[in-house]
Amino acid sequence: MTPAVSALEVRDPRLYDVVVDEPPRRAATGFRFLEGPVWHPRERSLVFSDIPAGRMYRRSADGQLSVFRDPSNMANGNAYDRRGRLLTCEHATSRLVRQEPGSRPVTLADRYNGRELNSPNDVVVARDGTIFFTDSAYCRTRPYGVPRPRELPFCGVYRLDAHGLELLTDEVEGPNGLCLSLDEQHLFVADTERMHIRRFELTDRGVGAGPGWVRTTGTGPGEPDGLKIDSAGNLFSCGPGGIHVFDAAGSALGVIRVPEVTANFTWGDDDMRTLYVCAGSTLHRFRTRVPGTRAF
Repeated sequence: MTPAVSALEVRDPRLYDVVVDEPPRRAATGFRFLEGPVWHPRERSLVFSDIPAGRMYRRSADGQLSVFRDPSNMANGNAYDRRGRLLTCEHATSRLVRQEPGSRPVTLADRYNGRELNSPNDVVVARDGTIFFTDSAYCRTRPYGVPRPRELPFCGVYRLDAHGLELLTDEVEGPNGLCLSLDEQHLFVADTERMHIRRFELTDRGVGAGPGWVRTTGTGPGEPDGLKIDSAGNLFSCGPGGIHVFDAAGSALGVIRVPEVTANFTWGDDDMRTLYVCAGSTLHRFRTRVPGTRAF
């Protein structure tokens, strides 16, 4: 019998303690460019975006696929808050919106200091309801957005809470995916242009210094995009060749090889050990040994 081809590029044997060495499996395909997967633990379903198609989909636990929102205003990143409300970044409208079941999306942010945001890209919600999102300029061009001039001269990382919208930093050249550390004391941001991930200390007054924390190096197409932290504090990041895995100290454990360019991913299923990966036209599934964390 021919041995199965490993799906892993192992840089540290501890990678085997974090993920399962098996090829990713297709969960759905035939899309244009997938992004923004989020798992609803009560409904046991996955919602994800097809940006250029201007549509969002829902995949149930039994594999049934349905249209979740159409049109989606070229939705990209999504996140659930602690009350189970869906937050979505829209490229075509430059809005961050929130939607409750059975209701129309309401705008949470679309301007900073009177100027239209570039195009909110990805979003994450802290346990206390504070919202963090990136605002990049990638999506003011086709095929991932509506071509139009920018009103802001910078790309930003923002915090939105009861006090309003705050610019945390405009020093990230290509702000893309982001996630919080387990203790929510640090914010990780993918800087796609510089091919590295930055780690910012969160303070009441903004953020501390955010040096380049790790780089995603290797062969194959891809770059830092979606980011997530598992329940043990390991950082997962899109990058060259697939999904790069780092331990809590920033040491590279290895790469989960994915056959298409990865854009984003999330954990799901009842045990939170299935990694759902948005890669080009296909939604893949991959098993991990360490579970992810639940949104609520």
